[in-house]
This record gives sequence, structure tokens and C-alpha cells, in this order.
Amino acid sequence: MLGLAYANLKEHFLTTALSVMLLAIGIGMVSFIVTVSNQLNDRFNRDIRGIDMVVGAKGSPLQLILSAVYQIDNPTGNIPVSEARRIITHPLVKYSIPLSYGDSYGGYRIVGTDSVYLRHFGATFSSGTSWSGSMEVVLGKTVAKSLEMSIGSHFHGTHGLETEGEAHEEAHYTVVGILNETGTVADRLILTSTTSVWDIHHHPEESDEHQHGHADEESNHYEDDQQITALLVKFKSPMGIMQVPRFINEKTSMQAALPAIEINRLYDLMGIGFSTLQAIGFLIMCIAALSVFISLLNSLKERKYELALMRSLGASPTKLFALVLQESLLLCLVGYAFGIILGRIAVMTLSTFGEEQFHFSITQVAISEIEIWLLPITLFVGVVAALIPALRAYKTDISTILRNE
Repeated sequence: MLGLAYANLKEHFLTTALSVMLLAIGIGMVSFIVTVSNQLNDRFNRDIRGIDMVVGAKGSPLQLILSAVYQIDNPTGNIPVSEARRIITHPLVKYSIPLSYGDSYGGYRIVGTDSVYLRHFGATFSSGTSWSGSMEVVLGKTVAKSLEMSIGSHFHGTHGLETEGEAHEEAHYTVVGILNETGTVADRLILTSTTSVWDIHHHPEESDEHQHGHADEESNHYEDDQQITALLVKFKSPMGIMQVPRFINEKTSMQAALPAIEINRLYDLMGIGFSTLQAIGFLIMCIAALSVFISLLNSLKERKYELALMRSLGASPTKLFALVLQESLLLCLVGYAFGIILGRIAVMTLSTFGEEQFHFSITQVAISEIEIWLLPITLFVGVVAALIPALRAYKTDISTILRNE
């Protein structure tokens, strides 16, 4: 029976191919959109976990969050340490993490910070140790793998995020540690002490002399006449979120942005697009179901004498019903398989593009939850599309058809 269903579909190759193509596009779109949406949500939530507030220069709050937390945008500017210290030493602040950046290497951002940054993201070392002096760096796992660098490697940073930016050839960084994979933004960063960033930008002629002369300075030891780019803040209690951001925005020259609020706004903007594309995917699946229905209906008209002959040779109405249903389900299974493959190809393409442009890749799991759910949905579509044609086959009147022949 299954072989006969396959032969019937093969006989109407063009209409079968059209139905399969429509199903594959719809299933592929839904699979792709849901997979990307879930991965982005997971990555974004993982990176902002434990960060209650970000402090930086005045400007766009979302830009501040994207640049300071996710390292995927340009900073809004710099803030003086003298003002940042008011936040660092605030009684409601549990801890704060200073960030200073503006340079990169191989497209990966060089971030000056302190050891709290490593502890915050739960970073451990696969080799080497943390920096102990100026111009010593620790590489995230992705950076070390992509740039093929190891302990003892030297390099010159370039100004800005472009690989062809102006190089700071007067001083070089030395790799002293490589991190294990954390699954966070730390994997895609070159981390060093804030002193290193200051030496490069303010005292280039002294950088090599001081390369092993500066200890890792924690935030409460920074000089007031220096500047940092941003400050990541964790509060002791919810009272901090209620009081400190308003104080910063109203009483200082700095800006306070709350990651949870800004990322929710970003989700809302992205969610409209994702929902629209997902709805289009399901719409295409519905069109595919209509295509399957029309295909089966036309096929029945062409094969009515064949079906009548099968009945006269002993085939029961139930077998004819099952034959049409099998054709539809077989077509839908092929469409489902091609759709999943199409979705995987789209995810891989986006992941490659994201890795090249933003050093942000999407991990494809063996089989996702949406792919599991799409199988019964697809089969249901096939049953619905085949229901009327199958009932017509079931009700085939042998005498009438053969008499009209």
C-alpha cells in the first residue's frame, strides 16, 4: 500500500514537488525563527545575570547596555573616576565592575577591568593565570581559538573595533592566561587591567617600562583624574534599584541604565519581527495544506477508474481511504524532513555571519523542542488536507463509475 502511495505521488511529480517545497519553507521558517529567538534570549539573559545597573556617559540607555554588557556596540563615552567613585562606594552597592575599552585585536575587543569581572562570570583558567601587571592579558576561549594564540603570545592592539585600525606599535600585550568556556560574553573578549588601557592611551612611552610594574588595581585604588568607559553594578538589595539610578540620572553627569528594562524593550522590538515571521511560516504551511488538498483531489478525479477497479478486485473502502491518507502523510513527512534541513542550513548561515560580524554564534542542538512539535503539527496538516479526498475515495461508487466509462 505504501509503495502504491509513493508511485501515485511520483506520477504527479510537479504538484508533489510544489507541495513539498511549500511545506519545507513553512517548517524551515518556523524552526529557524524559534531556534534563533530562543538562543538570543538565552544568551542575552545569561550575560545580564547578576548585573542590576550599568553606569556610563549620557546617551542612549540601550546603546550603553549593548556596549557595556554585550560588547556589540560603541560606547556612549567615558566617565571620570571621581564621579564613578560615588557609585563604587555607595552603601547600597554590593560590588561594581569598572570597564575601559576602545581598542581591539583581530576584531575582538580589549577590555580593561579588574578580577571581579572574572568572578562575576564564573571564569576559570584552562591555562596560565590572571594578569598581575600592566600590558598582560587574559583571553576568552573563543578569542584564543579563533586567533590561535597561547600563553606567551604577543600582539599590538589597534584603535577602535576595526581590524585595520591604527595599531599601538609602541607597546605590546602579552598573553598570560586563557579562560575555559563560560558561555557568556567573556568568551569573546581580551581582558586586561584598567592600568593597561590607561598606559596605552595616556602614557604610551611608559608602557614597556611599566609592563611588569603595576599590580592589578581594584576599583577603589583608581586615580580620580582618570576615566573609565562604564561601570557594572550589583546592589545589596532592591532598594538600590529604586534609589540609585534616579540619583545618577538627576544629580550627576553620568547615565544609569537598567539592563532588565532595556533588554525587555529590545525583546519587544525583536519580538514583533520574530512573531511576524513565525506567523508567515505557519501561513505558508496552511497554503501548503491547501496545495496538498487540491493535489489529492485532482489526483482522485484522474484515478477514479483505477480506484473503481481496485474496489472490484476486492479492495475495501477502508483501504482506499487509507491509501489517500498515506499519500498525504508521506508527502508531509518528506516536506517536514526538507523543512528541518532548510531550517538548519539557515541557522548555520546566520551563525557564520554572526561569528564573522559580531563574534556571536548560534549553537545548534541535536534536536530542538520546536522541531519535535512541528512533526505532529505537520502530520495533522496532512490528515486535514487528505480528509475530504479520502472520504471521496471511501465513498467510491463502482457501478456508477464503470457504467459511465
